[in-house]
Amino acid sequence: MKKFEVDGLKYYSFESFPETVTNAVFTRLGGVSQGDTWGLNVGSNVGDMIENVRENKRKIFKTLGLNEDGYFDCWQVHGKDYVIVNATHNAQGRVRELKADAMLTNVPGVPLFMRFADCTPILIYDPVKNAIGIAHAGWQGTIKRVASELVTGFQAVFGSNPKDLIAGIGPSIGPDHYEIGEPVLSHVKNAHSHNTIRLIKSNSSNKVTFDLWEANKLDLERSGVKKIEVSSICTACNTNEWFSHRAEKGRTGRFAAIVSIKKE
Repeated sequence: MKKFEVDGLKYYSFESFPETVTNAVFTRLGGVSQGDTWGLNVGSNVGDMIENVRENKRKIFKTLGLNEDGYFDCWQVHGKDYVIVNATHNAQGRVRELKADAMLTNVPGVPLFMRFADCTPILIYDPVKNAIGIAHAGWQGTIKRVASELVTGFQAVFGSNPKDLIAGIGPSIGPDHYEIGEPVLSHVKNAHSHNTIRLIKSNSSNKVTFDLWEANKLDLERSGVKKIEVSSICTACNTNEWFSHRAEKGRTGRFAAIVSIKKE
């Protein structure tokens, strides 16, 4: 990913995405929130004042030159369902009404917006059909294969060929920090029985860790996606730059990931 900094806001963009698509994963730097959620918090249910959240979003959309009134959001529930976003949807009237962990659209100028704090952002672009998608993949979404479900959505809605898709796996808690126990370990083994050795490791303290990056990459590859960029940026490694639910013991904010097709 390529790093940018504008007026104190720092964000990363996938280099494999063309200039016709705006894509950004923002760090916590440059926002107005204070306390546990200090910085660029976009989570409205983590103890921050709503005025701060709104100002942080305003700064984000201004930085990217996007229309804040037209973005689309949803109520993330750690599942695998996707929402089809069309021209009638408007975030001001429909924000978080629909429960889903993935969204897709082919409407230029409609930003897809999600919040994260260790879970994995997955962004997808189809350069042939000029369509975009975004998914939220924690351990539950990962074993439910939300990434491949989003690819299925591209095929069903836009007639996409998975070989044409460009995917980006964004910053999240890395394999060295994401310790898991039972019953999560059992779920992972059941979902990825043929690749467990690549996804599950034991560290020097005999703690078991799960590789979200590799699991979602494998899921995309199984779906036929060939072009996958992995950020390999761990949110738990640097809480001075990222919100991390695990590293900060739940007392933290949420960072933003956005993707939008540019208008001609």
